Amino acid sequence: MQDRLVGIIGGSGLYEMEGFKVVAEKSVSTPFGDPSDKIIIGELNGRRVVFLPRHGKGHRISPSTINYRANICAMKMLGVEWIISVSAVGSLREEIKPGDLAIVSQFIDKTKFRPETFFEGGIVAHVPFSHPVCNDLAGILYNSAKELGITVHKDKTYVCMEGPAFSTRAESLLHRQWGADLVGMTNMPEAKLAREAEICYATIALSTDYDCWKEEGHVDVSAVLQIIKKNVANAQAVIRQAVAKIGVERGCVCSRALVGAIMTDLKVVPKDIKKKLEPIAGNYFKETK
Repeated sequence: MQDRLVGIIGGSGLYEMEGFKVVAEKSVSTPFGDPSDKIIIGELNGRRVVFLPRHGKGHRISPSTINYRANICAMKMLGVEWIISVSAVGSLREEIKPGDLAIVSQFIDKTKFRPETFFEGGIVAHVPFSHPVCNDLAGILYNSAKELGITVHKDKTYVCMEGPAFSTRAESLLHRQWGADLVGMTNMPEAKLAREAEICYATIALSTDYDCWKEEGHVDVSAVLQIIKKNVANAQAVIRQAVAKIGVERGCVCSRALVGAIMTDLKVVPKDIKKKLEPIAGNYFKETK
């Protein structure tokens, strides 16, 4: 492990912000394959941060084919302990207007085709996930936005759909009935894997449209892109403000999520699986080597 870092996962242009000094670009190979792109290492507001474009530079990777395990594992290998996820979403609530920011507290997972755990092939782990984001980190993000005078909503529920097509109107109405506030395509299993890796995780959701639940509405990609430009500028400002507030020590449950979670007798876990999981759970295997 190197420095205790803050990681940012988001759009490929997000790191191009005032005050961000690029130090290096690093290719990271993980036991779970290659992440979406090279990881950008830099300094922001006195803090060492790393940035990963979730869809790869140029937005070339579909939400369904992102290697989420490699992305999170790469962050863990670099020493990242906090991940700020920045994600475009559709709003399912009138009060969350296009251009607003929202801080997520809960997820509903509707994805179907994505590997969602590091623990397989002879080992089983059940991490606690009733509160899927780090409350401490989410609070810092929300307070930072409020201090900047940016319109932000807190404690919102994000339903993650498979995509890449947008919702049908029937789906959009159903998501509202479920109590969801936002709909997107990327935060699951990203959040779940971050918990397994014992990394704090929180989301700045960028509202770009009203999905299609409104009678007159459908998602217009050109209009979405215009809103995203405004949203990204606000997200950058929040990130600049927030990274300086993130402490050095962690007292949250995220940092010890694997304690008691591994159900398998470690003596029977195949050696190759232990080796593969070394970056994620190596500390828990020491006594069985």
